Amino acid sequence: MLAVQVPLKEAEKVKQFLMKKGLLDKEYSVAKQPPFLLFPVLKRFKSKYSFVQVQLRARSVKTQDLKTSLKAELSKKELTQVKSSLDVIGDIAIIEVPKELQKRAKLIAGHLLQSRPSIKTVLQKGKHEGELRVQKLIFLAGDDKRETIHKENNVRIKVNVETVYFSPRLSEERKRIAEQIKPGEKVLVMFSGCGIYPVVFAKNSEAKEIIGVELNTDGHQHALENLKLNKITNVRFYQGDVSKVLPTLNEVFDRILMPLPKSADQFLSLAFSVVSKGAVLHFYSFEKEGALSLAKDKVRAAAKKAVRPCRILRQVKCGQVGQRLYRVCTEAKII
Repeated sequence: MLAVQVPLKEAEKVKQFLMKKGLLDKEYSVAKQPPFLLFPVLKRFKSKYSFVQVQLRARSVKTQDLKTSLKAELSKKELTQVKSSLDVIGDIAIIEVPKELQKRAKLIAGHLLQSRPSIKTVLQKGKHEGELRVQKLIFLAGDDKRETIHKENNVRIKVNVETVYFSPRLSEERKRIAEQIKPGEKVLVMFSGCGIYPVVFAKNSEAKEIIGVELNTDGHQHALENLKLNKITNVRFYQGDVSKVLPTLNEVFDRILMPLPKSADQFLSLAFSVVSKGAVLHFYSFEKEGALSLAKDKVRAAAKKAVRPCRILRQVKCGQVGQRLYRVCTEAKII
């Protein structure tokens, strides 16, 4: 989520400002990363401070209501084990249940439904596995379904949360990239999933054309539906292995997104073969704190091999995925 990074000595002043202007996101906790405090905010605003994408602990009133409602049925120890964070995609909530509370999973899900009227289905989180990054979800409460309509950044997205990878936590990141797209650009999104990136870009930029390529057939079908759902005409989707699809298109691009952090580096040479001079590359990877430069090295090495000189523009943390482990976007310009 979006946070503003403030030096500790200025934290109180900034906090008061955020509260006065209604910018502080009260559903999440403030995080300390010396010498800074990270304040969760609802949107970007004009500021001398830096904005960062981080994963912060949820502390919403609704979450507290859930724990309050469980007090009569869970022990004090069990209450401390209830995970406060959850992903809400449309009207589906995906929660994490520790192994110590597995027998209490349906009880917790039932109380979550009562505390969040907008949620109609509660599923238990699984692990993202395989080439398609999908996860097996366990039904806990509400309507037994996996498909929903998710709203973000002025679009409506139809998605099956079990057959297609989708993260609502990347909403602000999608908006950040959309704001960089210049009028008339031709954009490529590798690994486009259900079409969320291309659709958001089409609705929130003046891109001339956007192309998405996705291996997952279910994701591709949902992407085609989402074009109709949002009445978009400047996006083309292709289903298949991106390394086989792109050579058949014989096209070059002004901006390329590679939102596959686990293995996007395997496709860097392909990306450099279809970029125009002056194009911008957005390369996503998982990197450990203190070792973000490894991503820069991968981009530079691929550029050198392809004889396509580039300049690193910036690196942006787009969420914490583990202890000292981050999803990082490394941006480079072809020169």
